[in-house]
Amino acid sequence: MNLNKQSNQYPLEEQIGKPDLFVGRIKEQEKLWKWIDDIENKLSKSVVILARKKSGKTALIQRIFNELWNAKGKVIPFYFDVAEKNVWLPNLSVKYFRTFASHFISFIKRDIAAVNNPLTLNQIKEFAKSNNIDALITDVDYILENKGNQGDHDGLWETAYSAPHRYASLYDLRFLVMIDEFQFLSTYVYRDEQCMTARDETIPGSFHYHVESKVAPMLVTGSYVGWKISLIDKYLEASRLSRTRLNPYLTSEEGLKAVYKYSEAYNEPINNVSASLINRLCMSDPFFISCVMKSEYENKDLSTEDGVIQVVNYELTDRNSWMSIIWQEYFDLSLEKINHINAKNILLHLTKHNNRFFTPYEIKKKLKLDLEVQEIHKELIVLAKADMIDRGVSNIDFKGHTDGTMYLMLRNRYEKEIETFAAPDIMHNSPDLTIDFQKEIQLLKMKNKSLKGMLSNISGQLAEYQLAFDFKTRNKFKLSVYFENIKYKKILSIANVSIRSTVRKNVESEMEFDVMANSDCGRLIIVEVKKTKDKIGIKDVRSFFQKTEIYSKRIKEKIIPCYLALGGFTQKALSFCIEKNIGYATEINYVQKEW
Repeated sequence: MNLNKQSNQYPLEEQIGKPDLFVGRIKEQEKLWKWIDDIENKLSKSVVILARKKSGKTALIQRIFNELWNAKGKVIPFYFDVAEKNVWLPNLSVKYFRTFASHFISFIKRDIAAVNNPLTLNQIKEFAKSNNIDALITDVDYILENKGNQGDHDGLWETAYSAPHRYASLYDLRFLVMIDEFQFLSTYVYRDEQCMTARDETIPGSFHYHVESKVAPMLVTGSYVGWKISLIDKYLEASRLSRTRLNPYLTSEEGLKAVYKYSEAYNEPINNVSASLINRLCMSDPFFISCVMKSEYENKDLSTEDGVIQVVNYELTDRNSWMSIIWQEYFDLSLEKINHINAKNILLHLTKHNNRFFTPYEIKKKLKLDLEVQEIHKELIVLAKADMIDRGVSNIDFKGHTDGTMYLMLRNRYEKEIETFAAPDIMHNSPDLTIDFQKEIQLLKMKNKSLKGMLSNISGQLAEYQLAFDFKTRNKFKLSVYFENIKYKKILSIANVSIRSTVRKNVESEMEFDVMANSDCGRLIIVEVKKTKDKIGIKDVRSFFQKTEIYSKRIKEKIIPCYLALGGFTQKALSFCIEKNIGYATEINYVQKEW
């Protein structure tokens, strides 16, 4: 089933995989695009995106790069990923400069190849000569002269990191400098070629001046927030960058859409009910959802309630699952300075009760800790600096993150250890998370029964996904299951389903249909899906019908037109549907029958 069409190019290979897997982040993108629009007028201040690992930071800024590249506007994108491995400073300098120059040249020439495969220094120089870019020629010559053991390595690095700002100033251009995992610049850069003895943790300070550039502002990210904030405060001055937090969770509707997209990408059978369960138990966390979809759990079945519970539980509790490996790595690095039982106990308690702030005294009393209040206060400050908890306005107020995935991982990793420490003579078991999952599912079922149509409040676009997936998973059905006013009474056997399909209207124009489903009996179901505040009027229904009439003259199949109006129909529109044999529906309540 083809759920989306793609029109844009994606010159930068996105780590998310298929571009279509990028879902949601509408508010974050709107905020960033407003900021990017101001770059042209020199109004944008450099920004740092703060979020935990696997929150979607990389996906977001890589998509920004590709959309900027496609826009062909005034702002030229440059993206650099700081690898989590040791690197000699001259090699970093050359790589940084080659990547920048290649992205610059790629944008000018509209050459996709140079984005993922940086040009050599000689190729960059040849381009500069043919286009009279003297600064580029001078920089390449300097780099070639100084990249060896005896070269001026400080000057080499300065030539690289200052290039976007210098070129923007010299040629009246605008660059957006995106550096992913910025904090690794303080950990993996060495002055000695063997990367053994001369680590230089001050490299982030190189950007102290250029982070204030208004012609080449920076957009930097980092996975370990406490570490990143410490670097900013130490080397860049906190006031020089605007800070923005990225919520690792999508909205409920965006999460549900992600479930469908990952299901299609991994060819993992689901249905509308199990999709809702996956989204609920994964808390609309796209990384969690992707782990569930590609899970190696034996006998995985994501089409049933029990199957979903077992796979979600496996990803959280099995140490060999991808989900567990990533989170353990995050905990190990974030908690390396406070990896003891009291800190874990405090962290788990605050994360569980994250709806309020606690003082050190309250924590001592609640957890019965054998520590002085001052010691607990120090522990809390360290946890806050590691970005494992939040601080309040008052110096003594602390609160757990509102991060459901983190809480489940903390429980699974540390709850038994904490209980055993408190009562060593008693046998303690690891927490059974499946009990919590069953409760969540019961809440979801109760919520479903309380609504007039489980999906009546979703957007039209998501309704398309719901309908298309149900067509596909049911496979054989009477169309009257979904729509009223269906004259064709036989069971349809669906061969293919697509959404947002574009077909030729005439030589000069095209038209788009929301959902199309081919049946083996030679019928083609075409569905228009709308969610509006006002009821759908006759004008909209007539326009849809005319499109189906035009298309029917160009194909052999017999079309069955249907209209799903989640906001309802006017009486005239409904009468028109009945007159023209158009199937109609105002709710997607067929899902309720399956609960």
